[in-house]
Amino acid sequence: MLKKIGVVGAGLMGAEIAFEFARAGYDVLLNDRSDELLEAARTRLNGLWNKGLARGFYSEEAGSPLDRMSFNADLKSFADRQIVFEAVFEDEQVKGDAWALLDGICDADTIFCTNTSTIAISTLAAHVTVARRPRFVGTHFFSPVSRMKLVEVMPGFETDEAVVEEMFGHLKAAEKHPIRIKDVTGFAVNRLLHVFMIEAVRLVEEGVATPEDIDTACKLGLGHPIGPFELMDAVTLSLCEQAQEIMHGSYGERFRPRPLLKQKVRAGHNGRKTGQGWKSYD
Repeated sequence: MLKKIGVVGAGLMGAEIAFEFARAGYDVLLNDRSDELLEAARTRLNGLWNKGLARGFYSEEAGSPLDRMSFNADLKSFADRQIVFEAVFEDEQVKGDAWALLDGICDADTIFCTNTSTIAISTLAAHVTVARRPRFVGTHFFSPVSRMKLVEVMPGFETDEAVVEEMFGHLKAAEKHPIRIKDVTGFAVNRLLHVFMIEAVRLVEEGVATPEDIDTACKLGLGHPIGPFELMDAVTLSLCEQAQEIMHGSYGERFRPRPLLKQKVRAGHNGRKTGQGWKSYD
């Protein structure tokens, strides 16, 4: 049965999570700190819908997902939501503060889903009451959510197995492919990805190859759809550094961010959004 979904965080991840569930027919409420941020998200999603129509990804017969979405900057509007996804800044305290507020607003049966790429789910679940923790689960989406099918699903120490099974069903209804992952820092995909990225930056530091040639090698030699430097530019270099620092704290030297990456971040070369990362953008 389709349920009422709330999404906290109207950035690139949160807005597209909301869009995908609305596209699947769910009643979706999107929240962020201000009406201005929400209006920017609405504009982005409308552009995504129109571009998808033009390219044949979507059909007009189902109607725009935005017709099934509402936007509200007040978290108290989440009182009737049956499933809540959180997609705020990748920081334990920021996420924990959001969950603590929602814990006091939402119904006791509401399922809480945190979209984190590195932070252990049981750590975040500690920010809600003990009674809530069986209904707290990790759902790690991949960017761009509108195109990427994979979702890592991580039960915490106290997550009810029925909640995991229910979320698998909702994710499949939204045309995603969920896989179950153990609740460890970085989960599975990011642990693989960042070891790969760190070695790619090391190759550049050693003068073995340029970022452009490494991207080409990965696409033509390994069959990857995007190279590691293109990916870092897309998701921001600062986010990559942050994820590596978190995993470095848990696993040691193999995840230490490379000096060149840290230097690029300090120089403001943060990727596509700033116009300069490993390559320049107009």
